[in-house]
Amino acid sequence: MKTTIDYYFAAQSPWAYLGHARFATMAAQAGCGVRVRPADFGKVFAVSGGLPLGKRAAQRQAYRLVELRRFADHLGLPMQVQPRFFPVAGDDASRLIIAVDMTDGAAAALRLTGAVLSAVWAEQRDIADAQVLATLLQENALAAERLAQSREPATLARYDENTQSAIDGGVFGAPSYCIDSEIFWGQDRLDFLQRRLARD
Repeated sequence: MKTTIDYYFAAQSPWAYLGHARFATMAAQAGCGVRVRPADFGKVFAVSGGLPLGKRAAQRQAYRLVELRRFADHLGLPMQVQPRFFPVAGDDASRLIIAVDMTDGAAAALRLTGAVLSAVWAEQRDIADAQVLATLLQENALAAERLAQSREPATLARYDENTQSAIDGGVFGAPSYCIDSEIFWGQDRLDFLQRRLARD
């Protein structure tokens, strides 16, 4: 049976950005299925003890910037660690990714996810702006009507389902890559995920 990975993330997560391309390549090379599951991590944090960035202690916020620079340099990825449009609400972008997933499939949703994450962290674009999202659809050869579909009840329900699934599964941070009940939290755990895939 083909291994399936549940990929939980926030559309504005820097750590998801740092891991996304490696994860997508890893899953493709292993022949895995991916369930693309953007979730509302504000709700996840509320039940798991996490704090939004602005409420964390100053020393934790400072060290986060150090680690982002380290990982971006190590991975050779372009990154603005304090981008112009951050903090930014990721709900509309998450729902757009879901609309693409529901209509065009996981591969298209993964491609759009990479574009959304890059828009925040490499290109300093505002993913809370509907025009930016429309442009990202166009740049990725996806239908413009996905933006309207992202506001439909079925899409909103899927976003809520993803969030509840993350909570029920014990997920507490983004990104999390889950196989069955095993959680691999963070882009710095991708090596462990790869070993698990090799066993499977």
